[in-house]
Amino acid sequence: MNSQLTCFTSFVQSIKPYALPERFTFPFCYKPHPLCLLAAKELQQELTHNTHYQQELSITGKMFGVLLVENKQGEVGYISAFSGKLNCDEHTVNFVPSVFDVEEKSSLYIEDVNIINRLNSELEQLLANPLLDEYQQTLALKLTQQDEQFEQHRQQMAQNKKIRKEKRSQAKNSLDGDNLALCLKQLAQESIDGKNALRDLKEYWHIQVSQIQQKLDSLTNKINEIKKKRKQLSTRLQTKIFKQYRMLNSEGIEKDLIELFKHAPFPVPPAGTGDCAAPKLLQYAFKQQLQPLALAEFWWGQAPKSEIRQHKNFYGACSGKCQPILAHMLEGMAIDDNPLLVNPAEGKMLEIIYQDDAIVVVNKPSEFLSVPGKHIEDSVYLRIKQQFPQATGSYIVHRLDMSTSGVMVLTLTKRAQKNIQQQFINRTIKKRYVAILEGDIEKKSGKNQGEINLPLRGDFDDKPKQLVCFEQGKKSKTQWEVIDVVEGKSKLFLYPESGRTHQLRVHCAHPLGLNLPIFGDDLYGVNSQGKETDGNNSPRLHLHAETLTLTHPITKEVMTFQKDADF
Repeated sequence: MNSQLTCFTSFVQSIKPYALPERFTFPFCYKPHPLCLLAAKELQQELTHNTHYQQELSITGKMFGVLLVENKQGEVGYISAFSGKLNCDEHTVNFVPSVFDVEEKSSLYIEDVNIINRLNSELEQLLANPLLDEYQQTLALKLTQQDEQFEQHRQQMAQNKKIRKEKRSQAKNSLDGDNLALCLKQLAQESIDGKNALRDLKEYWHIQVSQIQQKLDSLTNKINEIKKKRKQLSTRLQTKIFKQYRMLNSEGIEKDLIELFKHAPFPVPPAGTGDCAAPKLLQYAFKQQLQPLALAEFWWGQAPKSEIRQHKNFYGACSGKCQPILAHMLEGMAIDDNPLLVNPAEGKMLEIIYQDDAIVVVNKPSEFLSVPGKHIEDSVYLRIKQQFPQATGSYIVHRLDMSTSGVMVLTLTKRAQKNIQQQFINRTIKKRYVAILEGDIEKKSGKNQGEINLPLRGDFDDKPKQLVCFEQGKKSKTQWEVIDVVEGKSKLFLYPESGRTHQLRVHCAHPLGLNLPIFGDDLYGVNSQGKETDGNNSPRLHLHAETLTLTHPITKEVMTFQKDADF
């Protein structure tokens, strides 16, 4: 180990049999270089043998990274890092330091921190005021009583109006002259009296509600004022800190996080930006004049409750926090091609299994877009549009994930489009998927059928992945049943009752779902290396939309389309 570069680690075993990478890793989608796999294995052995890391990471795991580097002496080794922070008192592994250590530099921000702490203390006292809860409950009670009395009065007015209508009709048939005029005048006055009574009732409750609302506002206005001030100070403090994260690139150019995120989709950097493993590794390498050769990041330990992370699995850098940073840090370097820019549908045929004047039903291959993407236009939509240019509908009424194969219906007329869309909204269209899971679900859970209810939302920091979120997620339900177990893998029928993005993949892989990823899932499953591949040598997700049952939009005939999976 080079004494001047304490984080540079030499390989334990000889690396002579290995060829060095020709270009640096495209960090968001890659297959780890063999030397990165070797470096990761050595790091994982150290994590395994260290009880401090084992205890902490058994509760909540963490992303680790290894960066293959070459030093000035021509030695090839690696440096290691973790995302975020570890609470271990001391690190036995030579992890690279943070780009900027906020705790170490806390004296620079002590004034702002003290003010925020005082505001937090003041806010805590205000929120603990028993009058706050008392006023809130009283206000809620008065609003309920107000609504009840308003409703009773309106019902009484409606009943009185009905009675007056009957009296008016009877008077016109039985009275005339002054008697009729007097009767009608009395009925009109009754109507006015009813409206005046409603006016008085509204005025009474306005006073009652306003009095308690003013008392409540006297407390909540102070609370909101402190929250607003605290937010402004926190934003100012966070901006100060982000400006201290000055990220280097290979050409020695520095840019802080505020500058790097200026033109990002979300110009305010998310919390934790700059503390991921990849930026830490590159920053250290550039500062120490180490030549970056290849990168790999893996998850180690217990998965978070909301995310799906497989122990020891390799993952790309997160897009939300790292994309603007790494675009700058890797500028000027020779990098592997972005595989996401390669058309996955090239050379693949789109099979039409049914067509008439209203609808077209196709069998979509895996790794084939349903609709045009950001960089790739080729898709089911484009192919059908080219084949049926006379169509008046918008074609697409539902989608399948790019990696999912199977039956899709498209519409050729506006009438058909509106009808099929309504069937999807009403959930009268029935779908059945077939999937192969990475394990024996019956042996694991003791069940061969069941229901999964896990609400889902997008992972804003790592699109297009989805998170299980019970606070903000949308309801998602899936029925499942085992149909076979072959060589330790379960073959299932899946019946989604909702159509969320990646619903079946997350419901299968998440610990609160089936806790077994779908075979070949490169987002939520285990490493794709060595897995079955399709004709283009790409990973094959073993998920197929096998049957689709709908009512024909014109003939009203119930139709079922089925195409067996090719795996």
